[in-house]
Amino acid sequence: MTYDMALEALGDRTRRQIFEMLRRGPKAVGELAKRLPVSRPAVSQHLKVLGEAGLVNHHAEGTRNVYSIRAEGVAETRAYFDRMWTDALDAFKQAADPPSGRRRKGGSRGGLHRTDQKKRDRRSRGR
Repeated sequence: MTYDMALEALGDRTRRQIFEMLRRGPKAVGELAKRLPVSRPAVSQHLKVLGEAGLVNHHAEGTRNVYSIRAEGVAETRAYFDRMWTDALDAFKQAADPPSGRRRKGGSRGGLHRTDQKKRDRRSRGR
């Protein structure tokens, strides 16, 4: 399973609904189909896609197939988002912090010393 397969599988609204129902615990195909506006065979097909993406497991209980969330598949997808988020935050930090050795005018990050800021605030309030 790769995160791109998981994202593609969850791109379908019905599959997301199924996945979210399974979040509350294992369910049989019939239980899921009762809560959705699609047929039982359609639910089975959606579950097959979720299974191929590594997001759900299933086991037989008599004549019923019971599905549950596969924690490892969710962890792999979460790791992808964690990497993306870390990269985005690092890029933001790099853009927000001036390069070392190049300080902004005034010697502080905001460009004004605290006392200069207070003076400017007083002037803007008419004092």
